[in-house]
Amino acid sequence: MMTPSRLPIPEETRAIYRQGEEAVVALIEQLVMLVRQLEARVQELEDQLAKNSRNSSKPPSSDGPKKPVKRSLRRSSGKKAGAQPGHPGRTLKAVEKPDHVRVHRVTRCQRCQASLEDVPVSHYERRQVFDIPPVRVEVTEHQAEVKCCPRCQQVNQAEFPAGVTQPVQYGPEIKAQMVYFNQYHHIPVERVGEIVADLYGQPVGDGTVVEASAQVAVQVAPVNAAIKEHLVQTAEPVHLDETGARVAEKLHWVHVASTPTLTHLELSAHRGAKAHDEIDILPRRTGYVVHDDYAAYFKYEDAQHATCNAHHLRDLLFLQERYPQPWVEAMLQLLLEIKQTVETAQDADYKALDPQQIAGFEGRYTALIEQGYQDNPLPVPDPNAAKQRDRPKQSQARNLLDRLLKHQPAVLASISMCPLTTTWPSATCGWSS
Repeated sequence: MMTPSRLPIPEETRAIYRQGEEAVVALIEQLVMLVRQLEARVQELEDQLAKNSRNSSKPPSSDGPKKPVKRSLRRSSGKKAGAQPGHPGRTLKAVEKPDHVRVHRVTRCQRCQASLEDVPVSHYERRQVFDIPPVRVEVTEHQAEVKCCPRCQQVNQAEFPAGVTQPVQYGPEIKAQMVYFNQYHHIPVERVGEIVADLYGQPVGDGTVVEASAQVAVQVAPVNAAIKEHLVQTAEPVHLDETGARVAEKLHWVHVASTPTLTHLELSAHRGAKAHDEIDILPRRTGYVVHDDYAAYFKYEDAQHATCNAHHLRDLLFLQERYPQPWVEAMLQLLLEIKQTVETAQDADYKALDPQQIAGFEGRYTALIEQGYQDNPLPVPDPNAAKQRDRPKQSQARNLLDRLLKHQPAVLASISMCPLTTTWPSATCGWSS
């Protein structure tokens, strides 16, 4: 078979021509097959270049300097812009009793320069500045008395406070800040040392930050266990996701399970069922779990599954940009309408949608799937191509349709949940979104 690096040279083409019609037809068929292979390869590469964080599961960090043009999918909620009634707000407000008061005196008239030293103050104009006073590390020395009993000669020493175990050590407050910077804000160990040195004038070694994190991990272990158990038992939908992370230059996975108020993170060398069995949240859960279409999640049949429609929207956006078809836009708008309907029902304190509404959404969804299959028939195998074990490669539209059909109950779970909730990422979910 010809390859792009081995095309016939003119002399070979003339020789084939002299062999007759059949030889020429065979050459053309080989060239057509080569062109089709190259077209498929070019299309695949162009699709890869067209994917970004807005229309695929690629992270925003992969977008590079040229950020994708945003297209808002939000519909008008009918509410006024800005903070809604009841929102506490974050406006800086003056306090009744400031920590310090500095009086700036008027000594002379700005117009005639007359002395105002003995003129009484009519009133004050107040302005308050919120700031942090200079902070420095304080060193507290603990001295334990040592006394010798005059009666029995026993040497007695006072007890040091709990936690004071070393001749020189860091206290709990500064160690808590190190862990907060490193673990919560994901600041590298070396930079945490720089922050402490810059803010407090106290250089800190990398080992100190690591040791402080290890100590906190032991202290919060009971809390983490309680969070994990809550995520197993809660009636709230639990959102699941995973994202890759390098550990000792090897690919590992950070798995997240979360509700709007609680989050559990766990690192595993595995991505699928083996990791979930080790983490032991999904295997024991019987309530709703919200996740993407990754097959490993669906292996746990005791849980009620709802797929994350934010992922489906990104896939539909990609198809709309690269391979626009009427069903794509209609399906995108249907999922957004379902989201808006559920949220409106929640705001009105409805526990469930009307059965006619549910039937209507399900009917429209099924019709769009059928329309999509009509617009994207199965690829016809090439009879002249070499026999392959695998079926012909499907289009991306057909692959999405297969998932939407196979997981239809999970895609439309939000319209039948009781109480109603949306199948969209919570604040702590969507690591690979």
